[in-house]
Amino acid sequence: MSRVGKKPIPVPQKVGVFIKDSKVTVKGSKGELTQTYPSCLKVSIEGAEIAVDRLREDKQSKALHGTIRSLISNMIKGVSEGYQKELKIVGMGYRARLEGEKLILNLGFSHPVEYTPPEEIKLEVPDATTIRVSGCNKQKVGQVAAQIRSLRKPEPYKGKGVRYKDEVVKLKVGKAALGTKG
Repeated sequence: MSRVGKKPIPVPQKVGVFIKDSKVTVKGSKGELTQTYPSCLKVSIEGAEIAVDRLREDKQSKALHGTIRSLISNMIKGVSEGYQKELKIVGMGYRARLEGEKLILNLGFSHPVEYTPPEEIKLEVPDATTIRVSGCNKQKVGQVAAQIRSLRKPEPYKGKGVRYKDEVVKLKVGKAALGTKG
């Protein structure tokens, strides 16, 4: 049995969980999320916990057991606490600002780069070199952060570009000055 899948998921008091027609809907203070699950699994509410059980023992069911349990657990955490990723911009003249919902980035190109996030994702720019991406859906928060990072990935010689707050960029040694032969 899946070690992850057999753990019950605790449900906080201010979170509502509804199961209907192979769909789990979770409502909380940060929003509402829905996840469908396959017919080979059974999701049930037992008191203040959610249990995910397999109905069959085939390879597909075993593979999905822990995954669905983790997705439901992430939904519960997302609607109660939310998720956040922080990006840092490194480079001379590289900066970010918000204009309404649009993120405007100066990343060393001849033009500013505009990025419009999905509706359920919130962007914050506390200072010119920091971007905070937050929302209740873990997958979408990570996807938006990755899309912003991909606009100018950190380059390996000077480390300029957009990176995650805790990301370490290993710098390569540049061209060494050659001695004169004489």
